[in-house]
Amino acid sequence: MQFRHIAVEGPIGAGKTQLAERLATRLDAALVLEDPENPFLADFYAERPGAALQAQLFYLLNRHRQQTTLRQTDLFSQITVSDYLFDKDKIFAYLNLDDNELFIYQQLYELLSREVPSPDLVIYLQAPTDVLLRRLRARERDMETDTPTASPDYLRELNVAYNHFFFHYETTPLLVVETSQFDSTVSEDAVDDLIRQIESMGSGTQYYVPRTR
Repeated sequence: MQFRHIAVEGPIGAGKTQLAERLATRLDAALVLEDPENPFLADFYAERPGAALQAQLFYLLNRHRQQTTLRQTDLFSQITVSDYLFDKDKIFAYLNLDDNELFIYQQLYELLSREVPSPDLVIYLQAPTDVLLRRLRARERDMETDTPTASPDYLRELNVAYNHFFFHYETTPLLVVETSQFDSTVSEDAVDDLIRQIESMGSGTQYYVPRTR
């Protein structure tokens, strides 16, 4: 495997964590999962003033701490699969923050991002908003949780923002995977096919519609 650090990305409901877990198992790789806990998230979804900036900065600092810790321990000397890209923090910031909050956020982001290593490959999981909504609702039913989640309108805006971000992304090789029929239940053969696609990646951006059987 030419790529030693692979980041899996996509909007809420895209299946980042499930795919990262399966890839890590198949590649005998170290798995890095983002901590989803955020004490300001409920207030953000309730639209409490100031909560958006608090939630965003909490995520930013947590992501920075995790990524720099990995760098210090030289974990990237082996294959590593993570379920997020540090750069995606900006997607949520530009969607959630007003101009004054963005000014504060941008100053801190520019300072912290210098210390975060870029992955060797990013896999972007793309899906229509209705598919994301269906998966998110199914997840909520399975988990039987009262934790607030994204509204349909917010998820639609987020999906547009993700597509815009990765349409212009050039930092690393990028594999865009259409996942309408590709989720955590797909066969091992389908995962093998995805791995072969990863191994054939070169520079730039490639698009892939995976096999599902």
